[in-house]
Amino acid sequence: MTEEKSMNIQWYPGHMAKTRRMIAEQMKHMDAVCEILDARVPLSSRNPDVEELTRDKPRLIVLNRTDLADPAATKLWSAWFRAKGFAVLEANAKAGQGTGRFAAAVRELLADKIAAYTEKGQAGRMLRVMVLGIPNVGKSTFINKVSGRKTAKAEDRPGVTRSKQWIPVDRSLELLDTPGMLWPRFEDPEVGVRLACTGAVRDEIIDLEELAGRLIVYLGRHYPQALLDRYKVQAEPEDSGFGLLEKAGRKRGFLVRGGEVDTERMARILLDEFRGGKLGRFTLELPEA
Repeated sequence: MTEEKSMNIQWYPGHMAKTRRMIAEQMKHMDAVCEILDARVPLSSRNPDVEELTRDKPRLIVLNRTDLADPAATKLWSAWFRAKGFAVLEANAKAGQGTGRFAAAVRELLADKIAAYTEKGQAGRMLRVMVLGIPNVGKSTFINKVSGRKTAKAEDRPGVTRSKQWIPVDRSLELLDTPGMLWPRFEDPEVGVRLACTGAVRDEIIDLEELAGRLIVYLGRHYPQALLDRYKVQAEPEDSGFGLLEKAGRKRGFLVRGGEVDTERMARILLDEFRGGKLGRFTLELPEA
């Protein structure tokens, strides 16, 4: 998602350092880790600190929001993670799709440990799984669907869950919900841009016109039909992000005094429609070959 200049987004509230310490402290009590990722940006929505924090724990990757992601790209990502030794579950937590397979997926992942418990006469011993995810990947919604309860606070904005919560799934499986945690610095500025597009970073700290310009250029290159269908805009190779926003805004009739286009309004519309799935199903990055 490159544009004319670098867009450097950083957001690391103080409570996230506290969250990291809490996760490190609790990890020794866990049987496995469930990592919730946004299927539109699977790699960008992975906190690099998780590799260090989870050490040798078995891990289940949940590709959430598959209803918003490019289905062909989701298949590629599932295969990519499995090739790296992770268990993978594709889900649309909001609609409850895939969540019913979670408990079975965890038990399959922990089959050897469960067998060892049974040999020791500890059949049915409680399995504890820590659920991790950056802000606004649908973690709380996923947990609510899996547990059948409204225990985890779910809200469509980043940084809502602020403390750990134990949530029972069944008689021998419980989850430790943790606050969403970003990392101190995005080494690759493109990671910050992708996360901002999906709403994982607060809009208040972002130049929305610049962000929307980056997004519309990417869509024009990779999903040109979507722009044509939704905004009646034909993306040309020489078009800048601002230029495409102007084209789309003019088609929508977002004009202000003097006949100029209200590009800020168009930027907000584009981001809202992208995040809400009104534009279509898109993935903003693909696995490396």
